[in-house]
Amino acid sequence: MIRALLFLLALASPALANEALVSGLSQNRVQITANFDGSEILIYGAVKRDSPPPNGPPLEVIVTVEGPSTGLIIRRKERVAGIWLNRSSVTVDAAPSFYAVATTDKLDKILSGTEDLRHHITIPQVIRAVGISDEAENAPDFIAALERIRLDESRYRIAERSVQLADETLFRTDIALPANLTEGNYKVRLFILRGGAVLDTQERLIAVRKAGLERFLYNLAHQQPLLYGVISLVMAAAAGWAASAAFRFVR
Repeated sequence: MIRALLFLLALASPALANEALVSGLSQNRVQITANFDGSEILIYGAVKRDSPPPNGPPLEVIVTVEGPSTGLIIRRKERVAGIWLNRSSVTVDAAPSFYAVATTDKLDKILSGTEDLRHHITIPQVIRAVGISDEAENAPDFIAALERIRLDESRYRIAERSVQLADETLFRTDIALPANLTEGNYKVRLFILRGGAVLDTQERLIAVRKAGLERFLYNLAHQQPLLYGVISLVMAAAAGWAASAAFRFVR
């Protein structure tokens, strides 16, 4: 009897939707040049399954794009004797320089808290700040302020219902990358979910690199700072002399 039940469960398992992700990017490399003013990445994919979609909660898709993370110190200004001073502060271990979340529906509707803790999808989950409660009172307010500031600067973005999903199979979304990108590898993560639970996930990379004159100046400044400083002084002096000569000519 037990063997027969196991056999029936094995037969039924594909019908429970053996769903997997297949995805792609319109480009996996972004070059930052002198006239770079941002870029837009098309992220697309499909859901591969062995049987028709199961009954129950609809399929949902979440796409995240995460830039290189850095540590930082968040300070709170307080007014003392009529002067604004930096008083309390907390240290954030790592916060993404850029983070975007695109979804097929409202984030709190399609993603459970447990899955968010497991996969670190929402903005509060990707900011790593361990032990900040010992550094200042109301420490969570510092993280909330960081989120608010970077959302206002469009360095963090939440685009709910921006992922287009057709027939619970094909999906696509466009992610806009700002002009002030930090150089490095940008991690793209894709999730498919049902009833708040993640069924499958996939990860890809976008390489963001300086190119042309930007790359030359960046390497020169970091590898030969003395030469970079001398060249900067010469260029500044030449520009000043040229401006002075042009002004005398106009007069």
